[in-house]
Amino acid sequence: MVSRGGQTHTRPRKPRRGLSDQNYVLMLLLPAAIFIGIFMLYPLGILVYNSFQHIKLTNPDSSTFAGLQNYLELFSSSRVRTSVGRTLQYTAVTLLAEFLLGFTSALLFSFLGRKSDLMRTVFLFPLMISPLVGGILWRFMLIDNFGIVNWVLYWMHLIKTPNDINWLSSPDLAIYSVTLPDVWLTTCFVSMILYAGLQNIPVELKEAANIDGASPLQVFMHIILPLLRPVIAVVLILRGIDAARTFDIIWVMTGGGPQFSTDVLSLQIYREMVRYGDLGSSSATATLFLVGLLIASLTLFFSIWKPGKH
Repeated sequence: MVSRGGQTHTRPRKPRRGLSDQNYVLMLLLPAAIFIGIFMLYPLGILVYNSFQHIKLTNPDSSTFAGLQNYLELFSSSRVRTSVGRTLQYTAVTLLAEFLLGFTSALLFSFLGRKSDLMRTVFLFPLMISPLVGGILWRFMLIDNFGIVNWVLYWMHLIKTPNDINWLSSPDLAIYSVTLPDVWLTTCFVSMILYAGLQNIPVELKEAANIDGASPLQVFMHIILPLLRPVIAVVLILRGIDAARTFDIIWVMTGGGPQFSTDVLSLQIYREMVRYGDLGSSSATATLFLVGLLIASLTLFFSIWKPGKH
């Protein structure tokens, strides 16, 4: 637009040779579409195709069409059903702990304002540690005989001997012990996303509520929480998917034991493919896992976010 003598004139758009606006947009999107097709859709297509085949890694050239047999065997397998339950248990415990701790710390940072700058920087340190290193670190801290956690509890006279609590060797306790590194590593990520969402809530709304005599709890329940709902949905979806497909932390801490008490679906898929060489069955398990994650994500999206309602 050009201004001349107080009047604004629209400069005519220079026509693109042989390209309409729609084709020009499609041309700009083409590299991204090719990238997604090669590195996302093609591997997914191969995964679904293999799930309908009988393929042994010891002789991949002799694959045969299996139809739904791989899926029927999965539904009848007690090991897979147990792994699904362990995965849901691990995801629920991890997500609940991370959300409660992250939300509490985000509210604290928001209340402190600029005084929390240094605290927020320090709070992000665990995010810089790889899950593999975090899992090994917590394994040595929780190991039964000489782990520092048991020794601290023993020093505080909370337990009678340093090996009273079998964090990693008790089948009833191990699934909760392996959630600790995940919570420690990623609570800061949850906190920072929620903190950014809190900063986007207009201050005028809180001030108007305070003038009207609303209590802090009413401000939280009727202003902060509804406006923060899209951010909460993003946090739950991102961290829920990440926790459900965890592998490295559990692998280095327990390897799926003791007595398969920490055997989640990702370890089950790895074992079927690498140890047993059954590519068809592992692909079917991974496909069902993917569909389950997609359904859970869409459920969270439409139940929490509800686009257009607020």
